[in-house]
Amino acid sequence: MSWQAWMTCLVILSNIGLLIFTSLGTDLVLMAGLSLLVLTGVLSPAQALAGFANEGMATVGLMFVVVAGLEATGGIVWLSRYLLGQPKTVLGAQLRMMLPVATLSAFMNNTPLVAMMIPAVIDWAKKLKIPPSKLLMPLSHAAVLGGVVTLIGTSTNLVVSGLIRSETDLPPLSLFAQAPVGIPVALIGICYITLMSRWLLPNRQAALNLEANFREYAVEMTVAEKGLLVNKSIEEAGLRRLSNLYLAEILRGDELKIAVSPDTVLKANDQLFFVGAIDSVVELNKMAGLVPATKQLEKLSTPRSKRQLIEAVVSNSCPISGKSIRQGEFRSRYDAVVIAVSRNGSKVQGRIGDIVLHPGDTLLLEAKPSFVSQQRNSQDFYLVSHVENSSPLKHERSLLAFGILFGMILLASFGILPMFQAALLAAGAMILTRCVSSEQIRQSVSYSLLITIAASFGLGKALEQSGAAITLANSLGSLAQGNPWLSLGIVYATTVLITEFITNNGAAVLMFPIALATANHLGVNPMPFAIAIMMAASCAFATPIGYQTNLMVYGPGGYRFTDFTRMGLPLNVICGIVSVTLIPHIWPF
Repeated sequence: MSWQAWMTCLVILSNIGLLIFTSLGTDLVLMAGLSLLVLTGVLSPAQALAGFANEGMATVGLMFVVVAGLEATGGIVWLSRYLLGQPKTVLGAQLRMMLPVATLSAFMNNTPLVAMMIPAVIDWAKKLKIPPSKLLMPLSHAAVLGGVVTLIGTSTNLVVSGLIRSETDLPPLSLFAQAPVGIPVALIGICYITLMSRWLLPNRQAALNLEANFREYAVEMTVAEKGLLVNKSIEEAGLRRLSNLYLAEILRGDELKIAVSPDTVLKANDQLFFVGAIDSVVELNKMAGLVPATKQLEKLSTPRSKRQLIEAVVSNSCPISGKSIRQGEFRSRYDAVVIAVSRNGSKVQGRIGDIVLHPGDTLLLEAKPSFVSQQRNSQDFYLVSHVENSSPLKHERSLLAFGILFGMILLASFGILPMFQAALLAAGAMILTRCVSSEQIRQSVSYSLLITIAASFGLGKALEQSGAAITLANSLGSLAQGNPWLSLGIVYATTVLITEFITNNGAAVLMFPIALATANHLGVNPMPFAIAIMMAASCAFATPIGYQTNLMVYGPGGYRFTDFTRMGLPLNVICGIVSVTLIPHIWPF
């Protein structure tokens, strides 16, 4: 090999080592490696930066916008609430969760899907009295398995599709191109999880007790007229078994109902009194059909969709300390409304306007985001902070957001538009119809992931330009003794191995030029090798760092590293056998 090839291999091996043995960010490590290849002359600046203009990378970015629109309109919250029921067994709970999650994952990026489902599944597990460790790893694995069914299911599929378009003369992949392989893999994988999880999944609680030491608030909500909760029972409305939050009483006209039965039917304008922790109050604030009971919200100048929840601690120099919230004219003074008050970590009873404020009281406010910057240095409050992800949802636009998503799927499915153009149109529609704001887009886009993908393209280009890919391909060919099927299996296994220790997108981009060179060396169709990389780079279950969703459930599930190996290694083998067996039958060599 030339010195450029040796340099490329050294940089890539160093990157893999840094990712395995340090906590450095993947985007920083890969960009550092890419910079070194430019500085040593292995790559030109144009070649190094070509990944930032790649169609696959851009499509991944657009999908973040589409998913943000679903999140901002409450579409994802609605899906999580109505997909999960009341199964009687652990097996029933796993199937009830995995089948819809895998289906959803086929049509949206699995990372935000899992992020949205984690708190819902934890709460669900508590209600069913099932350890979260029995559900969270299957949640991650189901999302990954569903993602391999369609082109938009994972960012890896889009990245490989972009490489096929830019590096080969092969026809572009359709939305369901890999479905003949992806569906059997997903179904067999889900069957394995349900059959073996009883013995292979640990019976363990989360590493952190999220219920301990929380501030307790008393919150008053009103059932909206013509809302989704009117004429539904407490059980049907999902208000019976709320995590860290309970419904204390209902005021209907002059009648006060205490010890509320789950069969109690809600009526328009019922006032519901809840007691619980801040995270649960945030979820309550996002529920369609419920609005805070205070009339002061209607008098705020900022539209409700642009407000958020804020916590503020009253100081001893606050001008309204010692006065009731109504007497102190809190809304007029601060352009914010008090939703609830916590004192010494416990709820403060009584109507909000009548509560007399004391120094040290923690106020839960609804206000515009600029309240924090305006009051951070004020002597009126000791501490002011945003409550993360607490903006009210635009439920009235949820059907519109779903329509945009389905429109994108239909346009891509029937070949009316390529995936990039369909995603571009859908992202633009989400913005123009105000399903999502510019601020929400900025918060939802994972720039580190996009940088990782773009840098991976540059490293893959270095493998190709330096001749390292051809050398490695020849070695693989020699190992397989010219057998295309065996070569395909080796490419698949190598991709899985790399994916378990670096990002799936990075592994796909690094292996693609090697796989392409292997196909050319054998004189066979390169499409089976491209599909094998697409499958292998996603189906990595044996380590928590093998896939981002595995890492997301690692802490909340109370897992150990070996839990993933015990459950995931056989699943890796099963997915590999199914994929390598089916791929050549669908895309002949």
